[in-house]
Amino acid sequence: MIEYSRLWKTMKARGVTQYDLYTHFNVNRAQINRLRHNQNVEVNTIDKLCNILHCRVEDIMEHIPDENCF
Repeated sequence: MIEYSRLWKTMKARGVTQYDLYTHFNVNRAQINRLRHNQNVEVNTIDKLCNILHCRVEDIMEHIPDENCF
């Protein structure tokens, strides 16, 4: 499973709010909701967040091993 709890910590450290994401950076509110619930998001969204926050992928997401095998 991919978890986005690191995103919220990085946003707080950088002084960026969810409001900033959708008003100033045009991140779709539905995407923010998906991130909040650890649901699938597009790679473009991850790229955009890294550019906004000036961070690496590891600063916003983490892989948590689970039983979800194909």
